[in-house]
Amino acid sequence: MSQQSENTEIQDIITGILGDYTRESIINPVKMFEQPDRDVVLDVLDKLIKIIFPAFYREKGYRFYNIDSRLTVLLEDVHYNLNKQIPIVLRQKPENEGKSEEEIVAEAKSITDAFLKKIPYVRELVETDVQAAFEGDPAAYNYNEIILCYPGLRAIVTNRIAHELFILGVPIIPRMMTEYAHSRTGIDIHPGATIGKYFFIDHGTGIVVGETTIIGEYVKVYQGVTIGALSTRGGQSLKGAKRHPTIEDRVTIYAGASILGGETVIGHDAVIGSNAFITSSVEPNAKISMQK
Repeated sequence: MSQQSENTEIQDIITGILGDYTRESIINPVKMFEQPDRDVVLDVLDKLIKIIFPAFYREKGYRFYNIDSRLTVLLEDVHYNLNKQIPIVLRQKPENEGKSEEEIVAEAKSITDAFLKKIPYVRELVETDVQAAFEGDPAAYNYNEIILCYPGLRAIVTNRIAHELFILGVPIIPRMMTEYAHSRTGIDIHPGATIGKYFFIDHGTGIVVGETTIIGEYVKVYQGVTIGALSTRGGQSLKGAKRHPTIEDRVTIYAGASILGGETVIGHDAVIGSNAFITSSVEPNAKISMQK
């Protein structure tokens, strides 16, 4: 095939795709800069994790000589980018239809400021998660190893960050953060899930925690656990409903267990054995196991 023929063929393909862009379709909006920038959002997440753990992650592009200057640069960058990305997603909320650009920008700034003020609170929660991992895992060498190596902690920290944005009413961006953690760790925690202090995920791969899950304090979860909905056949009609379980304090859930349903409550100090399938509430202090 000659170069001219190849160019003509490519142009025909381009024309065909551009024509397909013009049909009415949910995947067809092509206006640039009306969707959040994934790379920017993930860079914000990375910088927030560096702020939470100030001595554990090096900078590749900068050299800082004191913690004050490092924090200032990181925080200013996060502040700037959130103020750029949050207005984009706020425009997609139905209740914001008709609001002026000035109103959207002002709301985004208010959200950004409120979120950044929660960083000390997030750090307080994360410290309890590190402690829970160390106390709950005899294989842990020290706290440093947990912070640097444990995928469960990375997924939890990401959820802690994303959850604060979620409860401030920011759509899409929190899910971008937690799905990135999902892709890196194999742990899928929806940013809407409410998780108490001292949460420990051991091993972690294959864990799913649904949006309306409520988890108490000192809860320990092993790999392959699903804390999910009993049924999603109702689709969008179920939006806003309590679809996922409540796990009370000091519950241990072993590998492969499935706990389903918005009315399901696992009472405090219960132990759920491996591969258990639970769709109704469990009394406090109960021990549930699968018998052969």
